Amino acid sequence: MSYDKMCEGALSLVLLHHETGCSQSALNAARLLDCLSEERGLDAQTRELCERASARLLGASQTEIRHAGPA
Repeated sequence: MSYDKMCEGALSLVLLHHETGCSQSALNAARLLDCLSEERGLDAQTRELCERASARLLGASQTEIRHAGPA
């Protein structure tokens, strides 16, 4: 997957999570952001932003799962 497509996918999933609260979207966005942060040639500032956003999304998705309770 190209860098541009990963960025588009991550942003789309972040928005979906924000709009719907879908924890699966948060997890998938975090995974894409983790992949992006490992890309060669990525500048340090963008790498740090990807890592921070991933950590925040993972924290949010875990909180939502705990509050949802058992299915």
